[in-house]
Amino acid sequence: MLIDQYASLFRDSPALLLLLDESLYSRGISSAWRDRLGPGLSEMTSIPATELFDIESEPVLLESFSSLLSDGVAIVNIAVGVNMSDGILACRLSAWRVQAADDDHPCVVVAATDVSKYRDAIQELSELQTQHSIILGAAGEGIYGLNAAGQTTFGNSAAEKILGWDTSKIIGHGAHDVHHHSRPDGSPYPRDECPIYAALTDGEIHHIDNEVFWHANGNAVPVEYTSTPILKDGKPNGAVVVFHDVTARKELERQRSLAFDEVKQLKEQLEQERDYLRDEINVISNFGEIIGESQALKRTLAQIEAVAPTSANALVLGESGVGKEMIARAIHQRSDRAASPLVKVNCASIPKDLFESEFFGHVKGAFTGAHRDRVGRLQLADTGTLFLDEIGEIPLSQQGKLLRALQENEFERVGDEATVKVDVRVVAATNRDLSDEVRAGRFREDLFYRLSVFPIEVPPLRERVDDIAPLATHFLETICTELGRDSLRMTQQQLSTLKAHSWPGNIRELRNVIERAVISSSGNRLRLDLALPTATQNIVQTAPAALADVAGFLTDAEFREMERANMIAALRQTKWQVWGAGGAADLLGIKASTLRYRMQQFGILKDGQNYQ
Repeated sequence: MLIDQYASLFRDSPALLLLLDESLYSRGISSAWRDRLGPGLSEMTSIPATELFDIESEPVLLESFSSLLSDGVAIVNIAVGVNMSDGILACRLSAWRVQAADDDHPCVVVAATDVSKYRDAIQELSELQTQHSIILGAAGEGIYGLNAAGQTTFGNSAAEKILGWDTSKIIGHGAHDVHHHSRPDGSPYPRDECPIYAALTDGEIHHIDNEVFWHANGNAVPVEYTSTPILKDGKPNGAVVVFHDVTARKELERQRSLAFDEVKQLKEQLEQERDYLRDEINVISNFGEIIGESQALKRTLAQIEAVAPTSANALVLGESGVGKEMIARAIHQRSDRAASPLVKVNCASIPKDLFESEFFGHVKGAFTGAHRDRVGRLQLADTGTLFLDEIGEIPLSQQGKLLRALQENEFERVGDEATVKVDVRVVAATNRDLSDEVRAGRFREDLFYRLSVFPIEVPPLRERVDDIAPLATHFLETICTELGRDSLRMTQQQLSTLKAHSWPGNIRELRNVIERAVISSSGNRLRLDLALPTATQNIVQTAPAALADVAGFLTDAEFREMERANMIAALRQTKWQVWGAGGAADLLGIKASTLRYRMQQFGILKDGQNYQ
């Protein structure tokens, strides 16, 4: 029969082949299939389809075979289970009808393919994909996969959360076109410069930490990312882009930078305040408090008490060395600004080119040499007092800028557009006659009136003779302490000598003289003779031994020489008047005849002439 001929064609085939008749019984089966049947079936000549297939897993299989016999529509690649000796074998099945032209009995050829190993691989792959999907979904970083053309192949949930793009809608699209098309400032980012795509061409890993990806809503998201190439046969075949949102880090860096700038500014301010404090300590130790009881000084102190509690600017006038800075400090300390700094500026020491930087400050890079930000003196004195010493030395070209800052209480640092507002009280000082400077065109009249709301005249030391003794005593004690010397005392004769000096250098000169005297002294004797100018020494020509401390003792010769010097000092003080009220005898507390007798004994003459 024809059906037996068909069966003989594949009886020895290594493939799983089967021939079914109209009753769906096997009429031919390949040895590869028969050898794997159970003992009860392998010896049977004709085996029903219900025994060969797992009908429970595919209940319509028999109906499909019947339909095939009747209508001839082939069965293509369906999943079925085949009963084998070791269990049900997973297969993919195809079947088709064969029939000779002169035969009324068609049959069905069945070809089964063992897919059990493939199914296990698919299952393993599915499990692996699920595992990878869980891992990628749990990752906090955004992850994109790219193919060799730079098109997106996958993305995780973190990528969707960070950038807002639905991964399913950007699969197949270029990653650069979707979220990396522009730089942080919005300018175009050419694809050939994109580090993400560079990994696809050079096969290198590219790490970038200062760019942005663009969110689906159009906002820029600061990111740090790494583009790693996927290599196949040593050549790039794709890339994996791992990125994370660094917005919080950038904000922290910004705040840290602002805090650092603030700390740096405060550090600079503290350093300058420290320097000012040192200067003030030096001044206090050098000049002491305002010492004296003269009427001239009392008038000045009354002016200080009057102006200090107010907010008025003050102009301190006086010769060099009279202590104008001490007056400014007294005004500050007695004001309601005493808790804030007193910032001092010596206007004569500021180069013209650095005036603006010194007064107003500058930002880094504002000019050559500006290597860091600098706080100006005006800003440093905010809520406090600004002491402008030698105000007459400010160049005329710079006076207008200072005037504007004082009028408006605001200014701009050099190289900065931001306006800085301050609350500053100004105390200026000068030894010049600013009225003459205004008339000569060397000082702005409007600035003069701005500064001289309350002028204070500080008297020179020669008009404060009564203050010389307490000042000298104070300086002597202070300088001995500074130099680590034992205490020294001045004699009345030495104090008289100091009072007789004209003191063109005022208090500063007095202190210098006392310091020189302490340095020149040995033992407990103060050597004032070595410290005073020559002209003053000629007033009292006394031997060094006569400068002994009153607590010591003198030889008779020393005592007589000191007595002689004392007489000469009294005579010069009275312009060589011996008799009468206010005469030398009156000053010395002796009779005029006694003084005349002693002068004869000591041979004292006025420039070689007779005394009156």
